[in-house]
Amino acid sequence: MNTDTNHLSELNKEQREAAIHTGGPLLIIAGAGAGKTKTITHRIVNLIKEGISPERILAVTFTNKAAKEMRERIILEIQKNTTGQEKIPFVSTFHSLGVYIIKENARLLGLTKYFTILDEGDANSIIKEILKEIGIDPKQYDPKKIKNIISREKGKFTHLADYAEREKGTYGVMVAQVWNLYEKKKMKENSLDFDDLLLKATKLLKDNAEIRKIYQEKWEYIHIDEYQDTNEVQYLMSKLLSENNQNICVVGDADQNIYSWRGANLKNILSFEKDYPNAKIVLLEENYRSTKNILEAANTIIKKNKYRPDKNLFTRKNTGEKIGLYEALDENDEADFVATKILEIIDNGAGAAVAGSLSPRARGALPLDPSVCETPRPGTPAPLSEISILYRANFQSRALEEAMLRYNIPYQVLGVKFFERKEIKDTLAYLRAALNPESLSDIKRIINFPARGIGKVTLVKIFANEIESLPVKMRIKINNFYQTLEEIKEKIHNSKTSDIIKFVVKTSGIEAELASGGEEDIERLENIKELATLALKYDNLENGAGIEKLLEDASLASDQDSLIVTENKKEKIDAVKLMTVHASKGLEFNNVFITGLEDGLFPHKRHDEADGFDSEEERRLFYVAVTRARSKLFLSFANFRTIFGSRQINAPSEFISDIPADLLEKEGEKGGIKTIYLE
Repeated sequence: MNTDTNHLSELNKEQREAAIHTGGPLLIIAGAGAGKTKTITHRIVNLIKEGISPERILAVTFTNKAAKEMRERIILEIQKNTTGQEKIPFVSTFHSLGVYIIKENARLLGLTKYFTILDEGDANSIIKEILKEIGIDPKQYDPKKIKNIISREKGKFTHLADYAEREKGTYGVMVAQVWNLYEKKKMKENSLDFDDLLLKATKLLKDNAEIRKIYQEKWEYIHIDEYQDTNEVQYLMSKLLSENNQNICVVGDADQNIYSWRGANLKNILSFEKDYPNAKIVLLEENYRSTKNILEAANTIIKKNKYRPDKNLFTRKNTGEKIGLYEALDENDEADFVATKILEIIDNGAGAAVAGSLSPRARGALPLDPSVCETPRPGTPAPLSEISILYRANFQSRALEEAMLRYNIPYQVLGVKFFERKEIKDTLAYLRAALNPESLSDIKRIINFPARGIGKVTLVKIFANEIESLPVKMRIKINNFYQTLEEIKEKIHNSKTSDIIKFVVKTSGIEAELASGGEEDIERLENIKELATLALKYDNLENGAGIEKLLEDASLASDQDSLIVTENKKEKIDAVKLMTVHASKGLEFNNVFITGLEDGLFPHKRHDEADGFDSEEERRLFYVAVTRARSKLFLSFANFRTIFGSRQINAPSEFISDIPADLLEKEGEKGGIKTIYLE
């Protein structure tokens, strides 16, 4: 038994209680900013100091960013608190864990090791093609909606046969037909979508006792982060992996369950004690992030929800500033307030000269690439990256972006993923097609980029194995294309990951194509060069493993991963972060603006709120938004907002009136009368 507990000295009583628990189920209810990652990290280090091999420990979370942070903190603590320990636990996202299990058992699933992971765009394109093949107009039946139905059913661990048996209506029958053809196409192309990564891995564990035993013995101690966000498949995967040893530690907060629309089941965390009757429960209520005023507002807001374990966040930090509240005329007035307040924050009121330096031509214009708009501003005393603007719906970003441009404030929009840019997807498609020639989606994407004179009719004949019927010159072009893929495949198994990216861009002709183009093409080439820079971190993996990992990470990238890309740059972008409240989960900033607090927008108007269990989610979402702020929180709403071309009159959100009046202070009150123009 290890008696050295110095590594636990920085934990509070409750965190320490969780960290030293070594046997049996453990539920850690961790409020926002209560140090859950720190607690999990020290628990894992304590297990290692107790003699558990790091390789027998599994830690699973939801985003690459969270997994990266957890892995780095675990490595640091292992180095600080153990001697000669070089092995580390398996830290992963749920989807990456699924990929790992599937790759190790690919043959059992009728796949090769190099199966393609379809992103949402690729999956929707396949469904659109299927609709056309069966004579249905994709404009009449939205492929994305059909894909979402399939995804939701898979998340519930529903099988196609069960769905087809249940849904007898015209639309349900059509969805079942599309789903069936969709599965066949994926199998033919040796590809899986996001949902398959969880579903197939879990089904393998459930149906195959030998496989299940291998992973149960491999990972003796299992940690699941953000347990309130697990869907049925993730819940079952966790239960199957831990059923033998029962050493499962889950961490979560019912108050931060905001993903029911994509299958997250709040009942999973609320029923943990029922699933594991001998579970130990630890409640983390001390917040290390926010001021007392912000926490008091958050506690008051969330107490109105009924479906939650009772807890009350507290902090030893100071009272802090009051919460700013701005009543705007419209969305443009609101955006102007946010922009001028940001200048006030970063320059102590000295932002007027900077704002005046922007050319009139830029006023009201949107950047060509909305993911990053950077204008150097020397001498800024406060970091822009510590300021975040949150909104409920993506369309709200337009007015805010225009204001950032008008006032010359650098900004970055989360939600525009680096890996979704066309030039990046083209480059990665060459890699995937080289490893998996059966991936017709990738072949279709790149066979005529750069242009090779290979049209749609020729492509149909290629996919139908009728190449011999084509003219000689066309056959030569096709053979040259496939020869390029062979050269890339050979390079993948013999070179460093970053060198492979450079080779692909040059050999495919992408570099020559973009280098001879206009300004936008040059920018696209710069983005590909950034991909090569990003690939440097995979250079230590040999024999193609680096490319495999790069492709996996690219396929599973989330909104927050655009932050990882910019963090990897030598010169980090100091910019205000714009994002939806959903994308902000897990992040924190010194200054946070929550915009659009109007009835019908936030809380969002929904048509399925008959069940009170579901209707509480908007309040949880607001709670998440509020608890992103460390020092200062601003709330704003507009009396008028133009939505879908129609100017609407709005009532303030009920959430504003939920906050005690003594915690609020009005912002931007001026003398005079506002003139309101009604269209």
